Amino acid sequence: MTTNRNHQAQASKDIYERVTNQIIAAIEAGAGEYRMPWHHDGSSIARPINVASRKAYRGVNIVALWAAARAIGYRSGIWGTYRQWHELGAQVRTGERGHLVVFWKQSGRDHEVDRQNGDDDRDEPAKRMFARGYVVFNCAQVDGYTPPEMPALPETERVAHAERFCAALSIDIRHGGSEAYYVPSRDYVQMPAFASFRDAIAYYAVLLHECGHASGAKHRLDRDLSGRFGSAAYAMEECIVELLSAMICTDLNLSVEPRPDHARYIASWLKVLRSDKRAIFTAASKAQEIADWMHALQANTHQHSRGAA
Repeated sequence: MTTNRNHQAQASKDIYERVTNQIIAAIEAGAGEYRMPWHHDGSSIARPINVASRKAYRGVNIVALWAAARAIGYRSGIWGTYRQWHELGAQVRTGERGHLVVFWKQSGRDHEVDRQNGDDDRDEPAKRMFARGYVVFNCAQVDGYTPPEMPALPETERVAHAERFCAALSIDIRHGGSEAYYVPSRDYVQMPAFASFRDAIAYYAVLLHECGHASGAKHRLDRDLSGRFGSAAYAMEECIVELLSAMICTDLNLSVEPRPDHARYIASWLKVLRSDKRAIFTAASKAQEIADWMHALQANTHQHSRGAA
């Protein structure tokens, strides 16, 4: 039993390292243009989905598949294992290289249930959970499958949806000045005037980033927001809310474009990821927790509005 557990622990460690190295390589590749693996154009590639379950990937698997899609140039976000494609009557082409996703299984249980990073609002696998890697292939790597058309909503509808989404968070948002930031001591988000942004989508991407910081307040999700610029804690918090903004923009079909101010974060992100192979798993899981919290507020708002009617 001990030998088996040691083998599982080593396998999990190897998976953490492989996924982390893949994401580090993607960050390094885009560093010159400040383009990170989580930047996307708001199209179907932005939401990695499993072809068999039709469920969206979560947590670190989103980031890993974004990185893979950017590196190879895939134009669709539909993924599946070799067996899943085969069961659908499609065939992975000879010579195609698969990409790693991670689930956790509980050791010693007769009935094993896969859990993704970010499930159940946990930033680390539960006790006696071990990471297990699965190789998936993008639909661009198979023959015999045509991805469905993904109609794009008009920009006006996407922007209106984003406005409603942010309003439902009930966070104090103020406008003025030239910088965007969150003030923990007074619990408000400061944003430059709407007109100072390149376009509405850029405004909401930044607003979601700052609302991500606000989610860490003690009366919300209670994260440590005391890290100073240059510290590992500060770098981690910035990574968490960058991923959060990208995840929500995916859900709202908004693009996430690189910004020059990322230059001051890239080196610190790489330092944290290189020093801790679980850091990106933790950051992605925290980002998923915030995304789930934000979506739950939308559902509550919808229910209250229906009740009032």
